[in-house]
Amino acid sequence: MKYANSPFRVCAVNYLNTVPLVWGMQHGPQREQAALTFEIPAICAEVIERDEAQIGLAPVAEVARQGLEIAPGYGIACHGAVRSILLVSRVPVRSIRTLAADLSSRTSVQLARVVLRELYGAQPEFRARPPVLENMLAECEAALLIGDPALRLDPAALPYNTLDLGAEWQALTGLPMVFALWAGKAPLGDGIGQILEGSYRFGHAHIDNIVEQQFPIRGVTRELANEYLTHYIHFEIGDLEMKGLEAFLKLAGLPQIALAQAASQ
Repeated sequence: MKYANSPFRVCAVNYLNTVPLVWGMQHGPQREQAALTFEIPAICAEVIERDEAQIGLAPVAEVARQGLEIAPGYGIACHGAVRSILLVSRVPVRSIRTLAADLSSRTSVQLARVVLRELYGAQPEFRARPPVLENMLAECEAALLIGDPALRLDPAALPYNTLDLGAEWQALTGLPMVFALWAGKAPLGDGIGQILEGSYRFGHAHIDNIVEQQFPIRGVTRELANEYLTHYIHFEIGDLEMKGLEAFLKLAGLPQIALAQAASQ
C-alpha cells in the first residue's frame, strides 16, 4: 500500500510524552509528509480501528487486541519510575476494593490490574471517572491517573499512599514497561518508518525547545518537563523493551501478536 502522493494520516496522543516523537512532523522536515491529529490514547486506537488514520501511537493493549502491525523502533516506555502513571490510595494498597480510573489509556488500566494482583493481592472493581483526584477518592478507595493530569500532582505532597506504576512494574519483573507503539493495520505504507524516525530524531535534537514551549502549556515546571522527557520516558524501543512488552502481555492475558509482527519487520 503506497501513499506517495499524499501525506500519511497519523494519529498521536495529546500528552507531553508524545511531543518529541512528533516534533519533526510538526516543525521539521516531515511536516509535508504527515497529516497529524491528536487524541487521548484510547481514542487514538479507535481512530486506527475505524481506518481514520493509517498509523497511530496506540496503547500496546490495543495493538495486541487489534492485531496491528508495528512500525518498530520508537514508542513510549520507561525503565523504572515513569512519573506520569500514579495509583493513589486512601487505604492500604492491599485493601483496595474500588478504584476510580482515568480510562483514557487501556494499557495503564491493565498495568494497574497486574501490579495490584501480583504484588499486593488486590483485585478491585474499576470505575471509569474523570481524572480529578479528590472526586475520584471521594467515591472510591483509590484512583489511577495518567499522563499530564498525573504530572500535575506532586506525589511527595499527597497525604495518601502513592505508587508509581513504572517503578512497580520494574520491581515485579526487572524489565522496562512499554506503554505505546506506532502501529496500524497491515500493510503499513512505504516510507512511514523513515518519517517516524526522522520526526523523533528532529525532536531529540530540539528537546530544549520542546521543554520551553511545553512546560507552561502542560501546567508543570520547566524542571519537571525536562526531567520527564530526558530521564523518565524512553522513546527508543529495542530488544529489552520488547522483552518487557512480552512479559506484560502475558501477565495481562493479552495476545502476543505484537511481538510476532515486530520480529518479522
